[in-house]
Amino acid sequence: MKRIEAIIRKTKFEDVKEALLSSDIDWFEYHNVHGIGQSRQERIYRGVQYSTDVIERVALTIVCRDQFVEPTVKVILEVAHTGEVGDGRIFVSDMIDVWSIRTGENGDTVLRDKK
Repeated sequence: MKRIEAIIRKTKFEDVKEALLSSDIDWFEYHNVHGIGQSRQERIYRGVQYSTDVIERVALTIVCRDQFVEPTVKVILEVAHTGEVGDGRIFVSDMIDVWSIRTGENGDTVLRDKK
């Protein structure tokens, strides 16, 4: 099992969400995050100057079986890509175990198969 964590632009979240659901990823966690990137510059939007030091993004967390890692990462890469600085990052790490609180089962059988 693997844990996929993706940090993406807020403006790309709805597109990524729809693409993941269309590719049979039926569950993931997401939350708003703030980070500090390497690009530090002042920008002006509608006459208001703001700093790009603190970047607002959405973090997605997906736990899946090993065979679904590559297709899941590919979907995120394709849909979240703008080609500009700040598109985000994807991290993949090993999951040691998973437990179902409702049934008490553990192991990758707790994870649903793709349809």
